[in-house]
Amino acid sequence: MAARWSIGRAAVLVAGLTGVSILLGFVRDAVIAAVYGAGPQLDAYFVALGLANIVLGLLGTSLTRASTPVLAREADGEQECPGHRTFDVVLTLAVVGIGALSVALGLAAAPVSRVLAPGLDGEAADLLVLLTRIVLVTTVLVAATDLLVALAQAHGVFRWGALQGVPFNLVMIAAAGLLGPRIGVVALAVGFVVGSLARLVLQLVPLARHRWPVRPRLDPRSPGVREIGWLLPPLLVGQAMLNVNTIVDRAVASTVGEGAVTAVFLGWRLVNLPEMLVVAALVAPLYPAMAAAAGAQDRERLRALVHRGLAVSLTLLVPVTVALLAAPQQVVTLAFGRGAFDERAVQVTAVAVVCFLPGLLALACRQVLVSACYAVGDTRGPVAVGVLAMVVNVVGDLTLAPVLGVAGIVVATSASLLVAAGLTGWLAARRHGLVPARSTLPLLGRTAVAGLGAALTTWGAVRLAGLDQAWAGAGLALVVAAVTYQLALALLRAPERYVALQVVRQVRRR
Repeated sequence: MAARWSIGRAAVLVAGLTGVSILLGFVRDAVIAAVYGAGPQLDAYFVALGLANIVLGLLGTSLTRASTPVLAREADGEQECPGHRTFDVVLTLAVVGIGALSVALGLAAAPVSRVLAPGLDGEAADLLVLLTRIVLVTTVLVAATDLLVALAQAHGVFRWGALQGVPFNLVMIAAAGLLGPRIGVVALAVGFVVGSLARLVLQLVPLARHRWPVRPRLDPRSPGVREIGWLLPPLLVGQAMLNVNTIVDRAVASTVGEGAVTAVFLGWRLVNLPEMLVVAALVAPLYPAMAAAAGAQDRERLRALVHRGLAVSLTLLVPVTVALLAAPQQVVTLAFGRGAFDERAVQVTAVAVVCFLPGLLALACRQVLVSACYAVGDTRGPVAVGVLAMVVNVVGDLTLAPVLGVAGIVVATSASLLVAAGLTGWLAARRHGLVPARSTLPLLGRTAVAGLGAALTTWGAVRLAGLDQAWAGAGLALVVAAVTYQLALALLRAPERYVALQVVRQVRRR
């Protein structure tokens, strides 16, 4: 595909637009926490949401990831094209398949809910069945949205996909704030459906603007569809492994105590938001570029993209990780500590945040490495790694949760992410030669040294300051972490010290 768009500029554009969505996501989560607190109602909602995400992960996400390299190669570099037979078939299959599965799960919502959350009973269990049936409506909408985003990205159009969180979050904020006090947590499920529809409508804008023809089609004979069919089974298995982790995490959390599911969910949301801003924004333009480099047999370019992805991810995420480690309670209080979200909920969520932090950096690295493996057509290797990581997570949940509660569940998740990142890196390096050891090992070493120095300095600064206001403590932690990490990189003469400056330059060029 012709290089009509810059990866750096695309990443900055996606990051900026995603940042708006993330800000609204914070507001959404804060409103939800304030209205409902950490209790059985919100636990039931998050479990129901987890089932919808399981369906989307199995079919929607797998189809999207398998389709992206094919669509990237089929795109001719122009924003107007005669159409994609492959995309038409995949979209049709996704709507039909996911719709049928969602209907079946909706009919069996009662027994499925008992498996998903054995710790919920009485009114909470009945509520879970109702919420499950409502949110399953969104699966077809979200799957179609993700595939339309993949089509646009294949043509170098990124802004509409990055903006999809804006209407969704606005709808959710309105549903929670206006309807929540009147009809309870059902307002969130209804808002989720309406917000998902708004996301889909937004993705129709580039479709109409660039006149990309899309039509229902069932034709499995095209080469692109056959290639996706070859890539899809291992991706399905990999997503199934992730879904097992989600099911076990929330099922075990439902037995730990009221609010445990909410604490784990919101803790992960808080930790995962910077990863979404940095890595998801980077991978959006990086993955099609990797696929194009792999299709052109340009391994040097592919290795350079992998190293760049790792360097940017670590350099931008380590200071955030350090800040969260030094002031977790202040950050959670700032994000959620108001209304019905009381001090106990803040403390439990803060524990989850700290225990999730090792998994944040591991997930960031694995996202880049898995994308590289997918770009060269290897889906089976990452799946095998995912199976092992799943075993680590499940065994950890069952053994640590009865002893450590929420902390045990989160530690198990972080351990599984660390195992997955390490093994995926080994796979990408040994099997495909995608990780240049001479540059990557020094990168990891510099990151560890600079991160340790920044962590010690930030922790000491926060403790010495003893600030009472949550915003002051969180702000101080972030500023000290960013400054000391950048200074450490400068003392080490690390090439990554210029990453932040390069990002600023890309923003100015926009």
